Amino acid sequence: MLHTAYIGIGSNLGSPAENCLKAIEHLNAHSDLTLLTQSSLYQSEPFGLPDQDWFVNAAIQLTTGLSPEDLLQACLSIEQSMGRTRNEKWGPRIIDLDILFYDDLILKQDGLEIPHPGIPERSFVLEPMNEIAPDLIHPSLKISVQELLDKIPSPQEIKRISSEG
Repeated sequence: MLHTAYIGIGSNLGSPAENCLKAIEHLNAHSDLTLLTQSSLYQSEPFGLPDQDWFVNAAIQLTTGLSPEDLLQACLSIEQSMGRTRNEKWGPRIIDLDILFYDDLILKQDGLEIPHPGIPERSFVLEPMNEIAPDLIHPSLKISVQELLDKIPSPQEIKRISSEG
């Protein structure tokens, strides 16, 4: 059975835009993943730890036969292959791949929460998601991505820098 998943992508080390595009290539090259839609690239101010370089972010929609846990492992493997190290929460990173949504699944287990818990307050997630899936309903909040973006409590500064998708 195929599932639809959305992955958030971010980078602020090295060449962030190139890193995001390379991560998308890795995801698309994975034998169990099929890329359906890709957002533009966005530049956004850092979230949580402001004293660092701005991020480049994107979102993709894909189909997969992988379970949520196996999809997480695929994302972690791509991060590791690209040189990701986890030093500090919200700190600088060469690449970050987050499962945002997986069908209409609501899942909370150690190391994996779907939908991603940070979605409602993160412009850098909602802007690219709104570009590719504005009508997608958040399964636990029961409102659309567009409505979440409109209601964001304190939006970060974000701007579209390319329309690669």
